[in-house]
Formats: sequence, C-alpha cells, structure tokens
Amino acid sequence: MLVSIIGRGHGGTRAISQTLLESGVYMGEPLNTSYDLVPAEDMYEACRVLGKYVEYKGNLTWDFSRLHSVPIDPEFKRLVESYLAKVLASDAPIKGWKLPETTLVYPWIVRMFPDAYYIHWVRDPRDSILGRHLTDDLADFGVPCDRSEDERVRRAISWKYQREIVKSTPPPKHCILVRFEDFVLKQEETLARLEDFLGIRLARIPVNPEAVGRWRSDDGVHDFDFLHDEMKELGYLP
Repeated sequence: MLVSIIGRGHGGTRAISQTLLESGVYMGEPLNTSYDLVPAEDMYEACRVLGKYVEYKGNLTWDFSRLHSVPIDPEFKRLVESYLAKVLASDAPIKGWKLPETTLVYPWIVRMFPDAYYIHWVRDPRDSILGRHLTDDLADFGVPCDRSEDERVRRAISWKYQREIVKSTPPPKHCILVRFEDFVLKQEETLARLEDFLGIRLARIPVNPEAVGRWRSDDGVHDFDFLHDEMKELGYLP
C-alpha cells in the first residue's frame, strides 16, 4: 500500500506524517523535523515542469484541463521517481511520503499512482497563512498567477491555488479529507476514520489545542474574501 499526504505547508501535515511513522508506516528517509521526505529538489523541479501545463485565466482562476488530458511529461516522471526512489524500492507493506509541494503536482501524482491512498489534509487558511512556507510564492514553482507584494496575500493565493488544483482532479479510488482542527480537537473520532480508511491501527501522538484558532490573536490581515467560498465548503465559515 502506498500512502500520500496532500496538504499545503503550515497546514498541520506534520501531525499525520508523524502519526503514520509511529504507526509503522515507512515514510522514506531521511526525514526532516517536519517529517518531510528530503532532499526534495527533484520534486520541486517536478512542480516547475507541471506548471508549464497550467493556464492562468486571470482573477485567481486557473485552467487545469491539460493536466488531465495530455500525456505526463517524461521529465516529470523521471524527477518524481528519483525523489521517491527509496519509498518505491521499499518492501514495507505500507509505505508513503509527505511533502507539501506534492500538492502542487497532485493531478499527475494521481495519474502515476492511481491505486495509492490519498489523505487530503486541510486547515483553516486564517491559521495556515500565519507562517512562512516555501510555497508562499507560487511563481517559484512555475505556477502562472498574479503576484502580490503583500506576503499574506501571496500565502492566501497559494492556499486557494492548492485547493483548486486538488478539486480539479478526478477523485482517485482511495481518498479521504481530514481537517487539521478535527485531528486536534476530536483526535479519537478522526483517527477512527483514518484507521477505517487505511485498515491499520494508528498511534496517538500529543496534540496542542492552542494550534487551532491562532488567527484570533493575530494583529495582521488574515481573512480574505476570495477564500470565503472554500472556507464555507470546508466548514470554517457558516
């Protein structure tokens, strides 16, 4: 079984990667302190290869249709297989990886690994954009978009883009959506869902309830109208 964690940086994906590792899932090696599989340069470059196939329509709207119709770029396959070499070569019964940048290439990852188990990990963008992440500036990964000089705006656009590219992808055979907030505040209930999905017993790791709703004490701009539809869909707004 192959497991992939899909979620934006600063979305709390470290928690599920740590959970899987402590549950006996092989998550590749070496791992950094965020439980990302590193080095990741090949995956970063794969993001730039895929970005050439995305069309920006303006007004924070992208056309992802080519990602679902054209053959996967051979260079993309080479880079992904290089990045995942240790995972793919492992004979562990359950293996996987976590790297937030995987979200930027999700459509082609699903096409390469249609039988994998995908954990879609989401977090309230008002919390997610409080911290800096490598994917804050989409242009660094070849994604066509309007670029703002405002750091918070760039992070919000990145959150929206990553949500949009995931939604544009036909659902794979095995996928589950989990909110970080539910993992923290309803850990047993959420782990039960994940155990049923994966078919294994999962470890319980310490969680910090203070990680939820940090935006309430933030003095900066953290709420953007262009995210509200997604926030309502995910239950972050009424």
